[in-house]
Amino acid sequence: MKQVDIVIIGGGPAGLAAAVAAYDSGVRDVLILERDEQLGGILNQCIHNGFGLHTFKEELTGPEYADRFITQVRDRSVPYLLNTMVMDITPDRVVTAVNRTDGVLQIQAKAVILAMGCRERPRGALNIPGYRPAGIFSAGTAQRLVNIEGYLPGKEVVILGSGDIGLIMARRMTLEGARVKLVAELMPYSGGLKRNIVQCLDDYGIPLRLSHTVVDIEGKEHITAVTIAKVGADRKPIPGTEERYACDTLLLSCGLIPENELSTAAGVTLSPVTNGPVVNESLETNLPGVFACGNVLHVHDLVDYVSEEAAKAGAAAAHYVKRALPDGCDREITLKPEGGVRYTVPATIRPDRVSDQVTVRFRVGEVYRNAFVSVYFDDTRILHKKKRVLAPGEMEQVILTKESLDQYPSLQTITLKIE
Repeated sequence: MKQVDIVIIGGGPAGLAAAVAAYDSGVRDVLILERDEQLGGILNQCIHNGFGLHTFKEELTGPEYADRFITQVRDRSVPYLLNTMVMDITPDRVVTAVNRTDGVLQIQAKAVILAMGCRERPRGALNIPGYRPAGIFSAGTAQRLVNIEGYLPGKEVVILGSGDIGLIMARRMTLEGARVKLVAELMPYSGGLKRNIVQCLDDYGIPLRLSHTVVDIEGKEHITAVTIAKVGADRKPIPGTEERYACDTLLLSCGLIPENELSTAAGVTLSPVTNGPVVNESLETNLPGVFACGNVLHVHDLVDYVSEEAAKAGAAAAHYVKRALPDGCDREITLKPEGGVRYTVPATIRPDRVSDQVTVRFRVGEVYRNAFVSVYFDDTRILHKKKRVLAPGEMEQVILTKESLDQYPSLQTITLKIE
């Protein structure tokens, strides 16, 4: 059995940033396992710009952003295995993987970083009536077909769901000569970034129909039309509001699901809200030495935040391997989301292990205007920050300093709420 200090599962933006940070934190024995044929993950098919403004202070395309981190990994001679599928992780960090060159591999790791990313929600999870004709794609699949494979899925397009990938593909399909008739969104608000709504829909005259969904798909061999209808507050279609659109392509952009089958099998506790691991301030799961970062932890809106979070996980894993953590860290503070805050990452904080500050990321459950993000230390409000707009499609954050935590030595609960 091969012995490795840190095994990173996933060679996308999270895995790459974690590897660089672990190496720079003094642990040289790092191995990346990637199931695809190249490093970079989903960024390889994201040829639009808008990446890197926070990390590199310049606007990059997805492949350019990925290449920056791939170069850093190669400059440090961090080894990686491509076309390698991880089959199992045990609670004591034995990783079983398989590829065509080495066959079955068993690796005993001192620390494991989960960076598997996420997948799109399929049609089968949406309960749309109709046959199962050709011409229905997830937005990410269509993105790969257009940007990497060089195929155009269709010419008359309807998009269900206003996630960022769906918005970006509305623009991409338009630029390739297709006609995008509309984007329908079940919720009364968009699931994507405001800038993508403006740049991908408004700039091209593509209508966004909020509180609408697809209620019927026509066609047996190939899709010929869809029917959309307005939905009420209960998210159920309202009779009499149906509209029919002839089309040859339906793209689905209805949410992302963190890839946590390996995590679940290993015994990692998952959040029912994010479907990602429950982690502490070091991004460590309930299994000692198993860390999580990126979209496998919770779905991010910006890859820059993925890299920032992954770097923290990589450094924390390195400290774990080197046993460079202070003793006597039994006290744990629980973070409690309330009043419109859906979840927080991390879910707990051990103040003795906070060196400088903790970034707490969260999402809200609906659109708020001119509201306040409030943080309570037990019953004492220590932060009351006004926000002009809060939306589910955009991740928010607050920063808690070690100094503020140390001022409350008996603190048990930190509550985040919208007021």
